Amino acid sequence: MRLTAAALAVSLFTLPAMAAKKDAVTVDLKTSTGQDAGTATFAPAKDNGIAIHLKLKNLPAGEHAVHIHEHPMCDAPDFKTAGGHFNPDAKKHGTENPMGHHNGDLPHNVTAGADGTAKANFHVSYLSLNPTAANSLFANGGTSIMVHEKADDMKTDPTGNAGGRIACGVITATK
Repeated sequence: MRLTAAALAVSLFTLPAMAAKKDAVTVDLKTSTGQDAGTATFAPAKDNGIAIHLKLKNLPAGEHAVHIHEHPMCDAPDFKTAGGHFNPDAKKHGTENPMGHHNGDLPHNVTAGADGTAKANFHVSYLSLNPTAANSLFANGGTSIMVHEKADDMKTDPTGNAGGRIACGVITATK
């Protein structure tokens, strides 16, 4: 699996460290056919942001965008019930955020190997696990994490030209 130098630079946690975090939330992801697509673990970070650990499987080989979507729903096969990107600040790709993302985007794409697996660690300061914060993953009952069929091009608004939705997991405070 290839990770960019930037992804390595923001990788602050390993799975054992995150699993030990008190308020961590782990979300199971499923493919559009109901197959297990792995997990996403969200843990509070010291800067009030969150650390995200992805351990994905059963994906097509290649690059895939990973986004947070606005509704806590993952109805297959197209996952459209998840709504659009979670974007409480209404930022656009490439213009208002120095990383070229709006709030619904994680900072990098992930690359699945020939075996369909991908692992990645992200640290984001623009999302929160505080249930009362506007940028909380638990806002309005929760959100969802989505894996797309293609990489995010980091400029097309609002989708990043990432293609269809191929795996999804519901993020709620009760998980």
